[in-house]
Formats: sequence, structure tokens, C-alpha cells
Amino acid sequence: MLSMNDLKPGAMFVIEGEPYEVLDFKHIHIGRGGSTAQVKVKNIKTGSVLQKSVKPADRFEEVELERKKVKYLYNTKGQYWFCAENDPRDRFALSTEALGTTANYLKPNATVEVLLFSGEILNVNLPIKMEFLIKQAPPGIKGNTAQGGTKTAVLETGTTVSVPLFVNEGDVVRINTQTGEYVERANQK
Repeated sequence: MLSMNDLKPGAMFVIEGEPYEVLDFKHIHIGRGGSTAQVKVKNIKTGSVLQKSVKPADRFEEVELERKKVKYLYNTKGQYWFCAENDPRDRFALSTEALGTTANYLKPNATVEVLLFSGEILNVNLPIKMEFLIKQAPPGIKGNTAQGGTKTAVLETGTTVSVPLFVNEGDVVRINTQTGEYVERANQK
């Protein structure tokens, strides 16, 4: 059980059967009264954020999240299909809405991690940096650096990213999947 003092940013606990993550914690002590804390929490399932007042006597159950490695297979008609890492027969699908921006960086046969709460998938975590093939990139024109020397390129997944002028079609680049930004060129083809 978690007490008021354990509710630091990043801590996860259960309120009324729903998993929450602490975003902000502010300790309040007024005069001779008892201390309280204002906690800003986010529902991990729905993403909704709320403010909660917590007293020292309050106790919270810790969230028990299960992490499981899965392999992304393919997508069709808005459904993204995954299977257990070592058992391709154990398949499940997630919708585009459930994945959010994560869907932009899913490559076939990529191993990703899913977070489960009570058997229900909450989130799909990608590696922070992944390598992608550049499918389309306009040629970089010498002297065209007024905008900081970048151009828009299309990755093998169909996602567009801003890359430096020296990146060409057919290059493999590393992209930060959390921010969607170019990191470095992996190699040239």
C-alpha cells in the first residue's frame, strides 16, 4: 500500500479499480491544521487528468503492471495485428485509436513491449530509437538553408519526418519514436 509520501511524480496506483499515474505532487500545510497534498493524476487507460486532494491517512493500492514482449505482424483495415514473441499462433489486434502515434513507427516483425493491467493492454512501448528506410526524399539543393537545412522525407511506414538536406532516398536513419525527430543517419545504401 502506498501512503501520501509515496505519491511522487511517476508513481502508479489504483483508484476505484482504475490505474493512475502521478503527474504532479504538491504538499500543503496551513497553519495549525493537518497537512494535505494536491496530486495531479492521469488515468493510464483513458488519458484523462484530474486533481485529487490526499490526506496522510489515505492509502492506495500499487498498480501491478505486467510487461510482455510481442511482435508486430501487419495492419489491415485499421487493425494492427501482434503475436506473442515466441508463439505466432497467439495473436491479437489493436485499433488505430488504441495505438495513437505509436502506429506511425510500427515496422513488420519489430519486437515491442506491451503493458497489461488485469489482462487488458494499456499501452504499446516502442524502443526509443528505431531505424527506418527513407522511401521518398526530395533532392537537397545547395544553398537552400534558409529554413535550417532540413527537408521532409517519407519513411518506409509512410510517416513524414524532417531530415537534414544530406539525407537521400534509400538511406537508413534513426528516429526518436517518442518525439518523432531525426537523430542520425545509420548507413548509406
